[in-house]
Amino acid sequence: MKVLVIGGAGYIGSHVVLALLDAGYQVTVFDNLSSGSKLNIQKEVSFINGDILNKSDLRKTFNTKFDSVIHLAGLKSVSESIKNPVLYYETNVKGSINILNAMVVSGVKNLVFSSSASVYGNPTYLPVDESHQTKPINYYGCTKLIVEKELEVYRKKFGINFVSLRYFNAAGYDLNKRILDVEKSPANLIPIVMETMVGDRGCVEIYGGDYETPDGTCIRDYVHVTDISIAHLKSIEYIKKKEKSLIVNLSTGMGTSVKEVIERVGKNLQYSISDRRDGDPKELVASNKKAFKNLKWVPRFSDIETIIESMKKVYIK
Repeated sequence: MKVLVIGGAGYIGSHVVLALLDAGYQVTVFDNLSSGSKLNIQKEVSFINGDILNKSDLRKTFNTKFDSVIHLAGLKSVSESIKNPVLYYETNVKGSINILNAMVVSGVKNLVFSSSASVYGNPTYLPVDESHQTKPINYYGCTKLIVEKELEVYRKKFGINFVSLRYFNAAGYDLNKRILDVEKSPANLIPIVMETMVGDRGCVEIYGGDYETPDGTCIRDYVHVTDISIAHLKSIEYIKKKEKSLIVNLSTGMGTSVKEVIERVGKNLQYSISDRRDGDPKELVASNKKAFKNLKWVPRFSDIETIIESMKKVYIK
């Protein structure tokens, strides 16, 4: 089976490719390398340097007949999305629509979409499930929700079946150390903590130390990137078997605070506390019951110790 992984040279994408290769899929990666790395593209993979905003690039790529598409390309910084919403609309929304239109023309009916927990906004109850209201508090989350709504339109009009995976905080690295290049300009906590640990940063900046949580810092639900990758594989299998669409959380139901993460990485790591950041809920953990029921997905590697140790193996040279 031929699978096109758009954004397959990026942090999550390169791990998804590993899961597909391990399962025997034939993989093509489409990526503009703006945040991805050629070092993380496996030798068994066909690589196309292209951009989702370039319709010609997509048209040429879809001249090959693919069975399924996994779409992970896009911008993902919460703070940047608030400062520059036009850029995020152009890339995340228009880029996704370009992909959907290319699928329609080529007749590809199966899509796995990289969505986000940010579609929920401030939770009104915990753990968050898929029935929770979607009310994003940052523009990054808005773009993901807009695309999910477009997916439903394309399902009804063109018969494109999809699984939208609402990731919670992806972290960790391949346990067999097959991904060698670290994420460029990370915006997420744990890679920033790792950069501080190896001396690439002076300290970790904590955005807000006065939240109504046990230690005053935000609490998040961390999921190992290998577990997330396996969910993509199970999503393809689900679409092929069921021929219908699905939206699910990828989460553990357990939360770890910012300070807890820092202390688990290193007791003496330096950090500073600055003002709260717009668009950050104080706590965000979620139920994964729907993913287990429909995809038979269980997060096997997502305890915080495994996540941190797998990252140390990559960051410590």
